[in-house]
Amino acid sequence: MSLFHNLIKQVAILTTCFITIAYAEKADQDKPIVLEAEKVSVNDVQQVYELDGQVLLTKGSILITGEKGNIKVDPEGYEYVDVQGSPESTASFRQRREGPANEFMQGHGQTVTYNAKTELLTLTGDAKLKRLHNMQMLDQLRGWKIDYDDVLQRYQVTPPPNAKAEDLPLAKAILSPRRKATLEK
Repeated sequence: MSLFHNLIKQVAILTTCFITIAYAEKADQDKPIVLEAEKVSVNDVQQVYELDGQVLLTKGSILITGEKGNIKVDPEGYEYVDVQGSPESTASFRQRREGPANEFMQGHGQTVTYNAKTELLTLTGDAKLKRLHNMQMLDQLRGWKIDYDDVLQRYQVTPPPNAKAEDLPLAKAILSPRRKATLEK
């Protein structure tokens, strides 16, 4: 197995250890979605919303921005959000975490997808994800694709399918010592 694949494996294992006791703000689940965009198309029958131009989506403490997006609502009322950036700017995600005051998850990539049912966030395309406390970075991940599962408190950084090692930047994780981060809270 190549050095590249070993490194990716190690970062994936390392990121699964990137666990804290704080979870996403649970009150967000019961909040309405507020949409802003230059153009909004609504299909109430299929529960599909198309957004174009300066997209801003808020749901409680969740804030998602981008250039284009769509939202699908399933029969149970769960939202599936897909927002893309533009060539000039990325799509972004921010959410307050349950527990310590002023702790947030913040990330961006060319595409941001969020599944409200499974609480899975996926950032794709030069993706970055940070955990912030009082606006100070505690942890940071960077890679082509980052999956953040809030229920399991698990992170995974993966390269694109069929990628060659020489074509990719390395996945990178910066993790604060848990003891220090816990003491500061």
